Amino acid sequence: MEKDNVIKMNLKNGEKFTKVLLPFVLAGVILLLLAFNSIVIVQAGTRGIVLQLGAVQPLVLNEGLHFKIPFVQQVIPVDVRVGKAQSDQTAASRDLQIVTTTIAVNFHLVPDEVNTLYQNVGLAYEDRIVAPAIGEAVKAVTAQYTAEELISKRSEVSAKVKETLAAKLSTYHMALDEINITEFKFSTEYNNAIEQKQIAEQNALKAKLDLQRIAVEAQQKVERAKAEAESLRLQKQEVTQELIDLRRIEAQMRAIEKWDGKMPSVTGGATPFIDINQVK
Repeated sequence: MEKDNVIKMNLKNGEKFTKVLLPFVLAGVILLLLAFNSIVIVQAGTRGIVLQLGAVQPLVLNEGLHFKIPFVQQVIPVDVRVGKAQSDQTAASRDLQIVTTTIAVNFHLVPDEVNTLYQNVGLAYEDRIVAPAIGEAVKAVTAQYTAEELISKRSEVSAKVKETLAAKLSTYHMALDEINITEFKFSTEYNNAIEQKQIAEQNALKAKLDLQRIAVEAQQKVERAKAEAESLRLQKQEVTQELIDLRRIEAQMRAIEKWDGKMPSVTGGATPFIDINQVK
């Protein structure tokens, strides 16, 4: 009996202790939940948008540790680092050629204005804002140039697209960092026309160079003829009696060098030989 009474008393004391301790345990758990839910850490490269009972608050949380009201406030992280959007945009040039432009765009959200962007657009801003803005900017600028100018004035076209797109994105609290037009694609017909034009220009250039070469060669012949005529004129002016006598003497010397030692039977030429057989 005594043992049973002891057990019963212990059970009653345990129940009393549990009843007394349980509220403290529950309070501790609730406090831990509140403490855990009241702390938020905004990671590097992001900003925190504060929602209070669903309403966007004007405060934007920077990177680091912050406190919020548990179960009342919610913090939504938004990436503000540089992002990339790339697309192919088809537009008509000023001379009505269809041009497909491949463009890559680097942009980022304005950190202090992400709450307004979230309130007006949401987090699907790339599909709702960026892609349409790129297409509109490319079409607006492409229409100002001919297809040939799009290639020859590529840097100017790129600068205008960047200026137009930056203005559009700034309206939605986004900043444009850089754009890169990687390629212009034209229709097959236009590419063939360009190729034929280049062939015609090359042929025209070759013909022009040939004409220039012929003209130079003709001028060279004229100059050579003038030089030869002038040389003959100078030679005629320099012919004197002394020169004639010198040429005769040189001819006689060449004849003597060729003589084999036999006297000719007949006199002739410039050498005064006589027939010895007739001298008796």
